[in-house]
Amino acid sequence: MNKSGGFFDTQYLLFNYQLFTLFCNIRFYLIALLVASSFHAAAQEILDLPGKQAIVSLSAPQSVKKMLDKYIQLPAEPFASEYDESAFVHRIQKEISEIMATEGYFSVSVSVIKPAHAQSIEIKVDPGELTRVGSVSLEFSGDIANSDKEHRKRIEQLRAAWSLKTGKPFRAADWEQAKSALINSVTQQAFAAAAITSSQASVDPGAARADLTVTIDSGPVFHLGEIQISGLKRYDASLITRLATFKPGDIYQRDLLHQYQLALQKTPQFSTVTVSIVPDIAQHRSIPVKVMLTEAHAQRFAFGAGYSSNNGARGEINYQYHNLFDRAWNLTSLLRLEQKRQTFLAGVDTLPDQNNINHSFSASLQMTDIAGLKTDVQKAGLTRNYQTPTTVMQLGLNWQREHKKPDGANDQINQALVLDWRWRRRIVDDPVNVRRGDITEVRIGGGTRQLLSDQDFIRTYANHQSWWPVGLRDTFFLRAEVGYTLAPSRFGIPQEYLFRAGGIQSLRGYAFKSIGVHEGSAVVGGRTMATGTAEYTHWLTHQWGAATFVDIGSAADRWQDMRMFLGYGAGVRWRSPAGPLALDLARGHETGNWRVHFSMAVAF
Repeated sequence: MNKSGGFFDTQYLLFNYQLFTLFCNIRFYLIALLVASSFHAAAQEILDLPGKQAIVSLSAPQSVKKMLDKYIQLPAEPFASEYDESAFVHRIQKEISEIMATEGYFSVSVSVIKPAHAQSIEIKVDPGELTRVGSVSLEFSGDIANSDKEHRKRIEQLRAAWSLKTGKPFRAADWEQAKSALINSVTQQAFAAAAITSSQASVDPGAARADLTVTIDSGPVFHLGEIQISGLKRYDASLITRLATFKPGDIYQRDLLHQYQLALQKTPQFSTVTVSIVPDIAQHRSIPVKVMLTEAHAQRFAFGAGYSSNNGARGEINYQYHNLFDRAWNLTSLLRLEQKRQTFLAGVDTLPDQNNINHSFSASLQMTDIAGLKTDVQKAGLTRNYQTPTTVMQLGLNWQREHKKPDGANDQINQALVLDWRWRRRIVDDPVNVRRGDITEVRIGGGTRQLLSDQDFIRTYANHQSWWPVGLRDTFFLRAEVGYTLAPSRFGIPQEYLFRAGGIQSLRGYAFKSIGVHEGSAVVGGRTMATGTAEYTHWLTHQWGAATFVDIGSAADRWQDMRMFLGYGAGVRWRSPAGPLALDLARGHETGNWRVHFSMAVAF
């Protein structure tokens, strides 16, 4: 910078002034540009707000528009050219006509309305009259049409079960579903190779009528042949064949093969099982039954941990061996350690025979410390089991020795040899997450002083549970149980054959087995018991729900001593992969105390 006599150079000042002016102008233009951009963006956002006029709109009756909106996507931007607009109009008219035809509208009118000098297009849809089913003709050929009385009856049943009857709307999906259900019913029994040889829907758009014709060739009657097994290495083939409820020569039934597959899948010796036939007409007199399977490991260790508000934290070890004595018998042993109960159990299960009957032998040791009562129990038993998909029936002979130690009262040793019968039926929609169904259980057992028992007694017990769906998601649940032991006295009878109440699956709001008969400061079992539950669950999502409940009941030594206890509260439900888990907060009305009830188990 030059200085002369203490003054700045004039040219230098002028140059800086010009730079300053240029800088200010640039700042002004930049600010103006930013403001203009902001106004443009704001204007664009206003145009994009809901309620602005669409470039292409669809006008139709509400039910039709709702259906079309699922399949048609309208453009959100202006067309680049008149050619693009014309191509879109041509395509959309064709698509709408095709979609409407699948729903039974064959006289649909699709018009395009475009006001002059307007940027919008309105697609107007007049569906016309809905086409309905006119006549229905189901024709049969093959062995099913041989005038046999049973076959004639079956044809009548198939025609009666046809779902797309006269007067119903004719929709493409319903038409395909009706044909699929028909051929599925024919191939269900005897006619494994049945097929639809022709099907026609004659549509008269002017009369809004569709006449239907279907022809089915049943083919010959199929008879089951020998069982062909693949994948068997460790076990004898009799393990597979003995579970079959059919014999060679029986008429083919799909349900028979399905039940056979389920029976094999339940056996622990196999990890995967598939039972099928190849419907080869040339072999219809003796079609082979193919069983493809994968053997599971013969030995298995499992470890687990969990927590329950009834018995506290627990850990367990389980060992299973599935080929005892090379007879495919199942050996199971379990060591379970809980805060209030410790159990060691070992048992052997034989294979079920063709009548679904097997036998079990078990022995166990158990120690408990619940509600002031300590017990040491040794037990051994033999049981005959009968099982179907919905029913379990057991008849067992069990010997038990119990050392009973109530706080503040005398110790006792009770022994009993008990003949015990148990029947349980389960008919539910989902074995893991039940929403509709019933479970009923009945037990009767007893012992006598004449045969290794310290007391004469007969124990009876019944339990019933019902679920009803409410609306789309919710569930209402009722449970009732009652028990009575007929005996001169409760003394001399092991606790397993007496009754206490309280805790999960009994009376929430009260401690586990805290309601019964008092001996000293302990609560022991009495000869009578009755409890019930009403619960409503509202599922907020598929997995999470909230429940409210009321429990009522009691246990005592005599019916006249029964004093009803009431518990109520609310809780959270979670549908886990292993079943619903519950966290409940309940109030015991008689005590005024609040109690948390929770159960969860984790296997690893």
